[in-house]
This record gives sequence, structure tokens and C-alpha cells, in this order.
Amino acid sequence: MSGALRNISYFVVMTALIVVVGQLQSWNLALSILNLCIISAIMALGVNIQWGYAGLFNVGVMGFAALGGLAAMLISVPPVQEAWAVGGTGVLLGFVTAIVTIAAAVFTFRSLARGTLRTLAIIVVCTLGYAITRSVFDPATDAIESVNPASTGYLGGFGLPILLSWPVGGIFAGCAAWVVGKITLGLRTDYLAIATLGISEIIVAMLKNEDWMTRGVKNVVGLPRPVPFEINLQQSQWFLDLCAKLGTAPVTFSSIFVKLCYAGLFTVVLLVVLYLSEKALRSPWGRMMRAIRDNEVSSNAMGKNIKARHLQVFILGSVVVGIAGAMLTTLDGQLTPASYQPLRFTFLIWVMVIVGGSGNNWGAVLGGFVIWYFWIQAEPLGIWLMNLITANMDAGSALRAHLLDSAQHMRLMTMGLILLLTLRFSPRGLIPEGSAKR
Repeated sequence: MSGALRNISYFVVMTALIVVVGQLQSWNLALSILNLCIISAIMALGVNIQWGYAGLFNVGVMGFAALGGLAAMLISVPPVQEAWAVGGTGVLLGFVTAIVTIAAAVFTFRSLARGTLRTLAIIVVCTLGYAITRSVFDPATDAIESVNPASTGYLGGFGLPILLSWPVGGIFAGCAAWVVGKITLGLRTDYLAIATLGISEIIVAMLKNEDWMTRGVKNVVGLPRPVPFEINLQQSQWFLDLCAKLGTAPVTFSSIFVKLCYAGLFTVVLLVVLYLSEKALRSPWGRMMRAIRDNEVSSNAMGKNIKARHLQVFILGSVVVGIAGAMLTTLDGQLTPASYQPLRFTFLIWVMVIVGGSGNNWGAVLGGFVIWYFWIQAEPLGIWLMNLITANMDAGSALRAHLLDSAQHMRLMTMGLILLLTLRFSPRGLIPEGSAKR
């Protein structure tokens, strides 16, 4: 089988597996899996830009996805006027004093000669600025969080269409990536991984604890949608006429219709990101990035600014992850900071890139579909397998009870098995780098 035909067959098989879920379980579940597969594929493309193009080991994917989720909330939620009245000015003033403090510290660093005087001056500036900032910021946030904390207790957002949050999520992640990259990209690969993981944990901790901005672990629910609500569809005559023509129940089909709308929006974003990623990979810029990845010493000798190029690709990959993070929060309809866990938003994304094929954009997309599909289906498949194994066991058997209770924990074993089989039989991934050219 030729490489192109084999690659096409992978996507055909994945399509068939999703159809099987629709036929045997439910089309609602199948479309939910499809939507999350598309979002996962976009995240995998972002990591592939960083690792596959430039060899940057970013273990802070979770933090950039969380910033995308924050953007979805800030853009779409209406402002809480009472909270702004009692503490909005204080928060803005606190940010201004923080910026002035940083600027003063930088100015002091550049103005004075190296020595004890410069060190003491910077310490005094930072200490004084921190004290002033907290004296303004803390009373304001306390006042905001006291405003009807059961339902609000935060400033809210801008009340704009939530679709605008997708590019804004990319901008948030890109700005954070610039700061992180300026600090960490000079580090060795293992130190870069540790640094990005730590910074992502800081971002998530901020979202969990800054109630005035995100309501923390109380969550922000009921985000606006870019697609219709099911109840509105069920009350629309055109939709009822469509259901009558199709011979389906309005309640069931309304949920399927909404998921199809999401799938259409997400597919457009995936195709745009994939197209731009392919154009970049096959451009002179892409060839330069791969040359830097393969041999930094030679590239540096040829006059390439390694750190600047690494910063550039680090930002681009993070922007893609931020867009996907905003899309995921849009699909969920809520911002839940406690849900940002490394297992879901870092480990699984890396498994997608490795299984699909590092350095190949189509491979990253395939990996996103394969891994997320089996991540969701591992539990029902595990229950079916355990029922089959224990079918002839005594109903009161302790081993039977243990095996049935363990079925829900099949996900991690399934991911490990897929990863091991891929590394054994296709160590460069299902669609290796360069195979799309042949």
C-alpha cells in the first residue's frame, strides 16, 4: 500500500469508528466525540508547531489552553455593573501601579552601574511598589468578591459575541508565550520543560484563586453560545417542520443539530489552521526551522538567530493552543479552572503528537482523533471486555467484582498500550514526517 493511500485509510477508519458509535450508542455521543476530536487536533497542531518544527519541549500546554478559556469568559460574559462600581477603579489603579513599578525597576537597572547600589535600589523600588499595589488592589478585590458572591462576585467581561474570544484567546496565549519564551528559551531542553510546566501551574493557580476575575472554583456558567439553544430550536416552526420531514423527535434532533453547528464551526477553524501550518512548513521559513531543529550549531554558523526563531515558533504554537482552549470553553459553556489538569491538557496532547507523527501536520490531526476517540471509548469498551471475561464466573466472586469495578480505569492503560504499540511498530508515528510529500 502506498503512503498516500495508507494515510487516507487512517482517516477513513476513524470516520467509520465515529459512525459506529452513532449507530450502536447514539449520534449525540458520536458528535460530542467528533467535536472534542477536532479541538484536540487543533491543540495537537499547536504542539506540533513547537516540537515538530523546532524541537521545543513545551510541557505547559495546559496553561495556554487555560488562557484561551479565560478569554472566552472575559469576552462573552456581560460586565457586573455593581462590582465595577465598588472595585473596578481600584483594580485598574492596582494594575497601573504594578506596571509603573516594573517600569521603574527596569529604569533603575539600566540607569545604575552594576554593584551593590543598583541591587539595593531595585529592591527598594520593588518593595515600595509592591506595598502600594497591594494597598490599592486588595481592598478593591475584597469589595468585588463581596458583591452577591453566590452568583457573581467578579467583574464579568465585555458582553461581546463569544466567537471573538477565539482569536483573543490566541492573543492571550501568544502574549504569555512571549513572556515565558524570553525567560526560558535560553535554557536546556529539560530545564525548558520544567519551567513551562511550572509556569502553566502558576497560570491555572491564578485562575483558581483570583475570584474577582474568574470566580475561582465557583466557576462561571452559562456562557453565551455561537449556535442556537435547543429549547429555542424546539419552539421554532422551521425546525419543527424539518423534524417532521426527517421523521425524528424535536428534542433529540435539536441536540444533534446544535452539535452539528459546533462541528461546522470547529471544522472551519481546523482547516484554516491546518492550511496555514502546511504552507508554513513547506515555506523557506519552515525549512529554516527544521534545519535549526536538526543542527543548531550549523544553523548558528550560517548566521541564523536561534533564540529569536525559537521564540517566534513558540509564540505561534501557543497561539494555536490558546484558540483551541477558547473553543473548548465555548463548547462546554462554562469556565471551570479546576478542570485544567496536566493529564488532559498536556499529557494527552503530547501522546496525540507522538502517535500521529511528530513534524507532520496531518499526523497531528490524526493523532488528535485517534487518542481522544479511544480516551472516551476506553471505559465502555473496558466494561464490555470485563463482562466478557467474567461471564462464566460465579456471581459472588470477589475477582469478578474487582474486574468489573476496574473497567472504568481502563483509560490510562489504553493510552499506554496505544503509545507502546505505536513506538514499537511505527516509531515515527502513524504518518511520519515527510510522508505527505511522497
